[in-house]
Amino acid sequence: MQAAATATPQLASAGCQRQQAAACRPAAAALRSNRIAPFQQAQAQRAGCRTAVRVSVQAQAAQAAVKEEFYEVYLDKPLGVKFARGNDGGAYVVRSDPKLGNTDSKIEAGDKVVKVSASFGDDVWEALNFGQVIYAIKTRNGQVYLRLKRNFGDMSALEEEELTEAEKQFKAERGGGNYGAGTKEMQERNYIARKEAERKRRELFDDALAKFKKGKVEESLIDFENVLSMEPKNYLGDDFSRVTQIYRVTQYNIACCYSMLGDEADGLEALNAAMASGFEDFDKIRSDPNLANLRKSPKFKPLLNRYDEPIINEGAIKALKSIFSFGKKSDDL
Repeated sequence: MQAAATATPQLASAGCQRQQAAACRPAAAALRSNRIAPFQQAQAQRAGCRTAVRVSVQAQAAQAAVKEEFYEVYLDKPLGVKFARGNDGGAYVVRSDPKLGNTDSKIEAGDKVVKVSASFGDDVWEALNFGQVIYAIKTRNGQVYLRLKRNFGDMSALEEEELTEAEKQFKAERGGGNYGAGTKEMQERNYIARKEAERKRRELFDDALAKFKKGKVEESLIDFENVLSMEPKNYLGDDFSRVTQIYRVTQYNIACCYSMLGDEADGLEALNAAMASGFEDFDKIRSDPNLANLRKSPKFKPLLNRYDEPIINEGAIKALKSIFSFGKKSDDL
């Protein structure tokens, strides 16, 4: 594995250049005033510039001393680490708990995944986005390798952007029970922002579905994972649902992807999430060819029956067969 990268020292910044100019100005002013001898004038000017250069060198050294800290971990599945999508689309740690699975004491909330092991073999992928990281972890065969950037508990990447003046005014008006210009502007802005977020999410969903139909299962799975991560916070639908319709269908499509890839555990987990969130097209679940691999699992029928009680009770049928078997073994019927 590569050693931790460090920040590359930069050339003198604009700030340092201004310091040089400021340090040289007294000597230049003295030249114009003719209050000191020419030789002394030159010395003063050189001394002022040397001071500025020393300040510039010190600034560069301080900048070089600031390092981005990285670390590496190898974890067996299941992982006791939970991730969330940051404002930049990356995967950030939100929880590290040994009670949930395997983790490492170095991992802290706020740290960002920058590299992750590929699904198979010794390859390592650059962490391009949240969906890709989750896909890589779930489909990994063997230990999971993670290279993370330490953010020292900084969770700002997962928080909403700093409040604007209109937002501050809105909060003040709401706290005082008033309805004013700030509240009206915030309502309009929030409505536009929600619509734009819905549009982008829908486009990503449509792209993922198109990739799936073309047989690009892995690529579509990554996009579907990103769609999930864009679920609106504190959502409440007209029917009082806590999740969107896109969330339900996306979970179902993720189940289809894992089924196509032969990943039974993650496929059943996604299918369970889909039905738990309100996906109720049980006829499709029973007949969709994309779920054929999951239906072969002995865990499939009990999972489905948990949400859709079978019309015919198999236990009752076997009991009736035993009653009317007339001495024959029920297996022979």
